[in-house]
Amino acid sequence: MRETRTIMGMPISLAVSDEGVRARHLEAVFAEFVAIDAQFSPFKDDSEVSRFNRREITEGDFTPRMREIVALCEKAQRETAGYFDINRPDGTIDPCGMVKGWAIRNAARQLDNMGFRNYCVEAGGDIQCRGFNDKGEEWTVGIRNPFSRDEIVKVIQPRGQGVATSGNYIRGDHIYNPHTGRYGSDDIVSLTVIGPDVLEADRYATAAFAMGRRGIHFIESMPGLEGYEIDLAGTARMTGGLKNYLPC
Repeated sequence: MRETRTIMGMPISLAVSDEGVRARHLEAVFAEFVAIDAQFSPFKDDSEVSRFNRREITEGDFTPRMREIVALCEKAQRETAGYFDINRPDGTIDPCGMVKGWAIRNAARQLDNMGFRNYCVEAGGDIQCRGFNDKGEEWTVGIRNPFSRDEIVKVIQPRGQGVATSGNYIRGDHIYNPHTGRYGSDDIVSLTVIGPDVLEADRYATAAFAMGRRGIHFIESMPGLEGYEIDLAGTARMTGGLKNYLPC
């Protein structure tokens, strides 16, 4: 069973190939994405993030889930030399770079708890898969050509790992570099990261993209991470272990 809906301002797709899956199972997972969007979107006036940014609540008022997100963001900030930073110069916060991967991971855990072992969750190009597709084959993920979005330039098999891509070719320059105070990258157009789960892949992809040319080397240096980068000239670079996720 497969279904796609637009939530959090992006297409979110659920595909479950286990027998016994019903529409109510997918409905429950989509409902969780809606709830997460309502709580964390900086674009919704009544979200917890927006209320904090307007100084209507303080950190002491944070819900447990908000505290979890903030703690994850602070951890990512330490581990990436400050390149992952939800704080903005105007004193507001924008946790979207953490929330998407966290939401996908939560959805995968929901499906696990429902007893499913063969599924794929995708939100805005970030993916968590498990098991096999409805043909009994490994799930595959295509990395798009940022200069021609209908073209796939590399196919990978995540084999249970998480996959996340950061770039400026779909949403424009939306990734913030706290060291320069600017959005986007002068060098890199697309950076795909494979990690132990989609949350790890997503947060490191965001930080590494902000690093520009150094990003792929940062990913190479991190245990458990692999990456594939495309720069403004159309040149691709990949980490040494990415070959382990290429189809045989």
